[in-house]
Amino acid sequence: MKRVLFSLSLILMAVVLFAQEKPLNIIVIGAHPDDCDGDAGGTAILFAKMGHNVKFVSLTNGDAGHYAMGGGALAKIRMAEAEEAGKRFGIKEYLVMDNHDGELMPTLENRMKVIREIRRWNADIVIGPRTNDYHPDHRYTAILMQDAAFLVIVPNVAPDVPALVKNPVFLYAADRFQKPNPFKADIAIDIDEVFDQKINGMGAHASQYFDWLPWLSGTLDQIPEDEAGRLEYLAKRRTFRPGPSTRESLIKWYGEKGKAVKHAEGFEICEYGKQPDDKEILRLFPMLPRETD
Repeated sequence: MKRVLFSLSLILMAVVLFAQEKPLNIIVIGAHPDDCDGDAGGTAILFAKMGHNVKFVSLTNGDAGHYAMGGGALAKIRMAEAEEAGKRFGIKEYLVMDNHDGELMPTLENRMKVIREIRRWNADIVIGPRTNDYHPDHRYTAILMQDAAFLVIVPNVAPDVPALVKNPVFLYAADRFQKPNPFKADIAIDIDEVFDQKINGMGAHASQYFDWLPWLSGTLDQIPEDEAGRLEYLAKRRTFRPGPSTRESLIKWYGEKGKAVKHAEGFEICEYGKQPDDKEILRLFPMLPRETD
């Protein structure tokens, strides 16, 4: 009997170790082919470097985001930029859906698309925007993600793709909007060591960061012509410096080191998905320091 119990304990330990070593599946959902990069690009790089599976999904093809071109020609450019960005981030896949930029709606059809993508990826973590935003595509992306948060585990919804056995943790990426409620970081990730790689990944979206957005802000004449100069320009304008809420969360998770972090990404837990405790958060974000670190 003792031998049997000992053998069972060894098997149990092996199962636990296997479960701990199994790669995590992370899916980041954005409205346009560059949104995921800014929202969670640094965290995605860290996950990928640790051997976990990361997928970016853009719910539109970005065919309206330019001042001099649009339609199918722009969509092709933005899809190519997303593909290059995925390589620079080191993620598994960057999917761009064929919905028109500026016309995204939280329809039943789009909800089913989001549910299917989350299921196919067997997601442990889903990241997307909050509904507080100036852009309707961003707001409706958030609604679609929220609407999927429970239904991904309901077998009779979109039954052509098997329902998830467990509900993922759904997270909102940080934003600056204050009304009706400001962003509150439950999790914060130090991205100092991969900041340059994040900027390089974002820089793949040249039509946006070096063309469209500068045109909107009236700074198009300030864009350097060389690649190094452009990335330096981008890094100065997209610093990802922690706001008060993200800083507070950094200190919680990193201790004194959190006070010195220069670049970070914060995430707020959505109430509609799985509600992880601190122990579960440490399992899902293995880049966070442990007590023994």
